[in-house]
Amino acid sequence: MTHPIHEVLQRIDVADHPAAVAIGNTWQVGSGETLTAISPIDGSTLVRLPQATHSDVHLAVETSKNAFVHWRQVPAPRRGEFVRLLGEALRKHKADLAAIVSWEAGKITQEALGEVQEMIDICDFAVGLSRQLYGKTIASERPGHRLMEQWQPLGPVGVISAFNFPVAVWSWNTMLAFVCGDTIVWKPSEKTPLCAIACQQIVNQVAHDFPETPDGISSLLIGGAEVGKALAAHPDLPLISATGSVPMGRAVAETVARRLGRSLLELGGNNAMIVTESADLEMTVRSALFSAVGTCGQRCTSLRRLIVHESIAEKLLTALKKAYQKLPIGNPLDEGTLVGPLVDQRALDAMQQALRTAEEQGGTVHFGNPILADIPAGGSYVHPAIVEMPDQTEIVQQETFAPILYVMRYQHLEEAIEMHNAVPQGLSSAIMTNDIRQAEQFLSPAGSDCGIANVNVGPSGAEIGGAFGGEKETGGGRESGSDAWKIYMRRATNTINYSTELPLAQGIKFDL
Repeated sequence: MTHPIHEVLQRIDVADHPAAVAIGNTWQVGSGETLTAISPIDGSTLVRLPQATHSDVHLAVETSKNAFVHWRQVPAPRRGEFVRLLGEALRKHKADLAAIVSWEAGKITQEALGEVQEMIDICDFAVGLSRQLYGKTIASERPGHRLMEQWQPLGPVGVISAFNFPVAVWSWNTMLAFVCGDTIVWKPSEKTPLCAIACQQIVNQVAHDFPETPDGISSLLIGGAEVGKALAAHPDLPLISATGSVPMGRAVAETVARRLGRSLLELGGNNAMIVTESADLEMTVRSALFSAVGTCGQRCTSLRRLIVHESIAEKLLTALKKAYQKLPIGNPLDEGTLVGPLVDQRALDAMQQALRTAEEQGGTVHFGNPILADIPAGGSYVHPAIVEMPDQTEIVQQETFAPILYVMRYQHLEEAIEMHNAVPQGLSSAIMTNDIRQAEQFLSPAGSDCGIANVNVGPSGAEIGGAFGGEKETGGGRESGSDAWKIYMRRATNTINYSTELPLAQGIKFDL
């Protein structure tokens, strides 16, 4: 029987037997072991395909390098026009792409549609950026001289993405890189190969009809850790953008650093929300609920720690538990479902072990059990957990990629902020308060130490207009909006002498 996803793929013109390697516009069968992609919804097999290997990496990078020589000379506004057309193609295929995301990543339809919308939004952002790759004019200390900065294309960029945002993170990097004049070699998660194949096919279709686009502007390599290691080590990739776990990011950073390349890392998050005594509790419950259980807790920005003022803790916990009891959990393709499955059994096992550890460390667990009835067989479904903790123990300082919300109490805001910052990760954060002094303290240098700090909105659900990323073990990278584009370019400082003299800087005299 034909799987429903195959009809969706056909509408995007993906072959019945898709290949794991795209060297520019040319699809190739990989020479590695066969990959079997399993849907987290019901355990069904979505696709089997031979994976890419180390040898495919060299060919993809060489093709990307040759394409860059041409693409870097195309005027930036024309590169922006290419990205605009990509955005239009994504709009056309929005529903189908969202369906693939749901089948492969287990996201509910609304979240999958939202992820595809992120791709469309970053295309729009990049189109405008293509006419705003500004440098600076700088006053020179020498008469008859001018200093200026230019931003030039960097080169082929390696992108390593994770399963939980299988298309959005690729687009954050790719669309900015395209308008900056770079080319792309993409290694997606092995858990979501069809998402990557569909996106690559759309790029190929648009590139085919865009005269300035060189073959090789985008290449795809679906493979395991061997492929990622080869990309990180390749000397012809000046930038590696990697999203995933802290151990993976550390390995990438060390490999890239050894060859003095650049790495853009988006790694783990252990995000907290401080709830003050003046907080709007109804807003707090709503924002905490989405942030903690959305994507079944499998976002790097998921809410994992709730730090609540002791005067309102019981009232907030009662309201949260009541909301958790009513959560519609099940098939993410069904209308009304708010929580889909974990990505696999391994994730479910890790969650159950974390809950057992939390109990051993003094925690009281509410909910958190696997769900075995009234859900698609073969999926790893679970009831999101609330865990009351006596303090911030060792398990609370770890990121378990699952819907576990640890709840702790505090007396003074300084104590809450100290607790908030006392974890290795530093991605996203939030404070719920109606006191402007508390809000400003949280946003001050003595407040949140995260790359994202929010007031009266949860830590999850960032817009593309702001730079996305975090500090400490989160990696320090920034993607998407603001001036994140600069990492995809190289800065050149220019000195222009329009005089007939040749004075030296710092007043140095060097005359014969």
